[in-house]
Amino acid sequence: MKRVKTMNPNEFKFYCSHCDQPLKCEPQFASRQIQCPACQHLIRIPNPPAGTGFTHVQPERGQTWATHVPRGNKV
Repeated sequence: MKRVKTMNPNEFKFYCSHCDQPLKCEPQFASRQIQCPACQHLIRIPNPPAGTGFTHVQPERGQTWATHVPRGNKV
């Protein structure tokens, strides 16, 4: 039996601009700067795709948000 992992409808997918690691987050975190859990580069979470009900978010300055991926879990 194949396991299908469904995505939370409030999440959107994006990729690390340095290593192409697939990532996902909730739209309210758009524009935050995070450290990619795969390559450790600082990246900015993009704005969610059009049609998700969220508007363009201005980047927050001077703040890096922690990322934590428990061992054995992939994003």
